[in-house]
Amino acid sequence: MTEDADLGVRLARQGYRTAVLASTTWEEAPPFFTVWLKQRTRWLKGWMQTYLVHTRNPLRLNAELGLRAAIGFHALMGGLIASALVHPWFYVLLAYHALSGELFAPAETTLGTIVWSIASINLAVGYAVSILVGMLSVWHRRLRRLAPVALLMPVYWLLISLAAYRALYQLGRAPYLWEKTEHGMRRRAR
Repeated sequence: MTEDADLGVRLARQGYRTAVLASTTWEEAPPFFTVWLKQRTRWLKGWMQTYLVHTRNPLRLNAELGLRAAIGFHALMGGLIASALVHPWFYVLLAYHALSGELFAPAETTLGTIVWSIASINLAVGYAVSILVGMLSVWHRRLRRLAPVALLMPVYWLLISLAAYRALYQLGRAPYLWEKTEHGMRRRAR
């Protein structure tokens, strides 16, 4: 159900270029968690299918897109899927190291110190920038009261991971199941 992504890749493989229009869709957000989870599961499952379809023949993909665009495709689509699946395992690893007392223990080698330093800085800066972008985006739209909600972004990412694992399960067990999002629910709820 990510026909826009699939169509964009297909056009690029044929030599066409696409662009993003700066616009607002005003699409209705799902009013309930279960509706949201099904929608995000469907989207992630669609991204997974799109990625699998276009990577059936990686050499052909690279030839048709060119190396730079192929790397971008893998980074964007593959990275989106991989990051959603890996994210909760980061917390498991963090909890393990915290409970075992190894979290703040010095690394045993210089290389270990460098890797842990880079990872820690990357994590801190990544979270801070993502939260800041979320805060600034609602601030500039004059929805300032929503800015503190951006602090919940790590929780949101865990929920995205839940949807990604649901999508992966469905892809293997029910590849043709698409949980459609019912629209107009907000109006009926009022």
